[in-house]
Amino acid sequence: MDTSSWLTINAARDAALKVLLHNVNGPFHGLPRTAGWGYPEPYTRDLLISFFGIGVSGNDILINSIRKVLETLAKNQTPHGHIPSLVHDKQDLGASDSTPLFLLVAGMYRQLTGEHTFLEEAVNNSLQWMEYQSPSDRYLVAQQPTSDWRDEQWVLGYGLFVNTLVYSYLRMLGRHERADKVKQAMGRFTITGGVQHRHVHEGLVVKHKPYYAMWSYKVLSSERFDLLGNSLAILSGLAAPTRAAEMIAWVEEECAALQKSGDLAVSLPPNFFPYTKPGDNDWHERYTFFNLPGEYHNGGIWPFICGFYVAALVAAKKYRLAEEKLLELTRVITITNSGTVDYGFNEWLKAQDGAAKGQEWQTWSAAMYLYAVKCVEERRTPFFEEMRARLPVA
Repeated sequence: MDTSSWLTINAARDAALKVLLHNVNGPFHGLPRTAGWGYPEPYTRDLLISFFGIGVSGNDILINSIRKVLETLAKNQTPHGHIPSLVHDKQDLGASDSTPLFLLVAGMYRQLTGEHTFLEEAVNNSLQWMEYQSPSDRYLVAQQPTSDWRDEQWVLGYGLFVNTLVYSYLRMLGRHERADKVKQAMGRFTITGGVQHRHVHEGLVVKHKPYYAMWSYKVLSSERFDLLGNSLAILSGLAAPTRAAEMIAWVEEECAALQKSGDLAVSLPPNFFPYTKPGDNDWHERYTFFNLPGEYHNGGIWPFICGFYVAALVAAKKYRLAEEKLLELTRVITITNSGTVDYGFNEWLKAQDGAAKGQEWQTWSAAMYLYAVKCVEERRTPFFEEMRARLPVA
């Protein structure tokens, strides 16, 4: 990448740090805000995901803020080990991704600081809680619709995103035997024949496609593409290098087709595609108001997820493509919906026209930009290199 591009990226990196430092002390017990002006609440999943970027920032103020988040979550953990959806509110429960994110980030924090027994009791309690989330009492965990980060989208049963988190935290915490079992279970095909035979268990592999299904449960599944879950599958090593390369080629080809048809206005992949449209079997009436095609969870462009995609490209050694996508992400984070700031770091953008939507100065948008920059700059993926290196070559 040329010097001019790096000057642009470094200016955006400075802006991301400014956003995170602005958000570091919110109105709820001094915990970080989820966004600069809207979302003053400390949402668990947003703040834990922000550790990816904060952990590579070298900024002690930000790193200590996530330590406070983790310690507060441990105090507000239920007796069974479940982590609340709001850091400060032990009564706000029901999220399927808050506990696995807590376990993953606790492991990442241990790796960063060398405190190998940090929050040991809380971690063990959460590990036990997650084992009870398997309805088959095996290895894949299940969830209720709208219970992960997609509060306006149905993910039923064994969701890809949550199970990639499970796989990742097991590796991060050294629980390799169980991680191997999760990988094996995810590697089974989804059941498409309409009949589930006795002792035949569903998985998340899609026949004749290089990516993992968005979710699967018994004879039901969604084979639409989940960018976040599949990016994590590459980053964690769950997807073998050959599958990762095929998946990336497929994503780029599909996005080129979306651009040609006018369904995608930026050179970054939507969080979810093909978009769900009225009349589709998985269309819900509520989507008319909150989740139209190309918007929000139904194909919106989410900068924080694009940060994960850039990291996945680096993990797959697609360095030139990672640079191209980082430059496009750098352009996208300057777009604002208020026009009052130089960098929007918005929550999401509409796929068809690239218009900024949702809240500006979103904590996880700024943080995942920092992580994407670090990955491209060093051609490595902090926290995940060792995880992939210990896996056998396919």
